[in-house]
Amino acid sequence: MHGDDAYFDRLFSYFQSQFHEKVVDMTPLQRSVLLLKTEKNLYVMKGYQSNRRLKLQEAFTATLRKEGFSNTYAFLDTTGKEQLYFEGTYFGCIEYISPNKSTFTYYEQKDRREGLDLLEKFHQTTASFEARYERLLSKADLTDKWKERLMIFSNNIPFLRYFMNEPFISEMVAWADWSLNGMEKNINYFEKEPYVILHGDVAHHNFLRDKKGKLYLIDFDLISIGPAALDYLQYANRILPYIDWSLNKLGSYKQFRSLLRDKAFLYALAYPADILREWNRLVREQSYSNQKKLQQVMDLSIGQFYARKKFFHQIKGVLE
Repeated sequence: MHGDDAYFDRLFSYFQSQFHEKVVDMTPLQRSVLLLKTEKNLYVMKGYQSNRRLKLQEAFTATLRKEGFSNTYAFLDTTGKEQLYFEGTYFGCIEYISPNKSTFTYYEQKDRREGLDLLEKFHQTTASFEARYERLLSKADLTDKWKERLMIFSNNIPFLRYFMNEPFISEMVAWADWSLNGMEKNINYFEKEPYVILHGDVAHHNFLRDKKGKLYLIDFDLISIGPAALDYLQYANRILPYIDWSLNKLGSYKQFRSLLRDKAFLYALAYPADILREWNRLVREQSYSNQKKLQQVMDLSIGQFYARKKFFHQIKGVLE
């Protein structure tokens, strides 16, 4: 969303003209997401680049709730007027969920388990209606996505050598190559039914605990259709740094027990998805001059390198 104060003032005036309630304040939360305060309520305003995207989100969250998944937000009609549209952006109005003082984090064992249980509940719900959305959503294609990620990372290597020594880079590429090779040999696994609607971004900030302690799953911008294992793979990737990169500890979560017996899942687990993603983003956004961002990516890739290397060889040992 536009970052200049003049745009912000114009948008604030626009919302004031559209809402029945008197709008008194507006605070940016993240890109294209704002907190709107009226005399009586708080709302989250989220911007979309097309009306189709907004309508899809409204329909999907409504279907989720209708099918029994109450652990998410609802889109609201607070204006009673036409679609909220301002300078190229379509806005949806989302109910505000008052957050708990204790935020959801993958550091905590309790949160990791509860997040997994909620993700499983989400999949069970979406399995019942994914067929209704098959024409509206794309089919997840993990192998092609990861091939492209590796290709971009490989093209960035001459630049990455300014930050990392060659042996580290070569080993990361070798992990990715080995993983993709194994995934391609077991390609049917990543396409097999039954399908669910996948969340696609199970980062900790997409789990939100309300004041009463209820956990919510939010932000469905990356939903697609595919086997539930693809979301679990991403969840595993997110929590492994907090469980000492241990296959045994990962297997202590009931959702992973059967998955860890699948060759294809293990091959995919060896792919350094987060390292490649974050370096590619750093280069694409040219944010390597931001010391904080650079340090986070360095910690991810070099700080955890030997623990991850041990994990990789553990997987390799199981498979070979």
